[in-house]
Amino acid sequence: MTIPSSSNRKFKILVIEDDRTLREALRYNLVADGYEVVAVEDGGDGLVMMRQEGPDVVVLDLMLPSLNGIEVCKAIRIDGSIVPIIMLTARDSEIDRIGGLESGADDYVTKPFSMRELLARVAAQIRRMEMLSTVSGSSEDEVLDLGELKINRGARSATLQGKELDLRPREFDLLAHLASNPGRVYTRDQLLRDVWGFEYSGDTRTVDVHVRWLRLKIEQDPSNPVCLGTVRGVGYRLNV
Repeated sequence: MTIPSSSNRKFKILVIEDDRTLREALRYNLVADGYEVVAVEDGGDGLVMMRQEGPDVVVLDLMLPSLNGIEVCKAIRIDGSIVPIIMLTARDSEIDRIGGLESGADDYVTKPFSMRELLARVAAQIRRMEMLSTVSGSSEDEVLDLGELKINRGARSATLQGKELDLRPREFDLLAHLASNPGRVYTRDQLLRDVWGFEYSGDTRTVDVHVRWLRLKIEQDPSNPVCLGTVRGVGYRLNV
């Protein structure tokens, strides 16, 4: 697999995993793919390394000593970082998946998983961040003005009726993408590809969860959405 990069620098991956065998397997495969890897076994140490090393992607186990994956993920987001976080969970339950996403994770992989799939997801997250960096660099002050809703791409901020919205990084990405073509209907697969960067079959429930969260923040009545609408059998669109 080729690392998606237009530069010569190595991307850095932080692996926080307490299972030594899996941790070393992740390190080996990521290094073989051309990444620089920092690997730790403890949630507290992982948070320290996050702040010291400034990785490009974090691969984070859910069940960890000291601080668990949810606590580490929340702390990273409280620090203001938008680094992509891929959560690893040994339990294929909706509660675990939703818990990871709610804490600020961008993606999740259920153990046991294919190493090839994990590498593809890491590459997809880097590609997405590269694309966002290019967009923000070329249109730093671009503001999408949709009347009561205004989105500043460069500042990664949005306001509704003059009040700033408290958006998670991926919520902002989703809202900005929909707002760039108001009225256009996007399928869940398109949103996974364009916003999450998946170039393979992803879990479309991830899109549904983020749409639900966005509705809680931009709709007067989230149970009867007007702004972020559903087109039955197709997908979602932003109405203005």
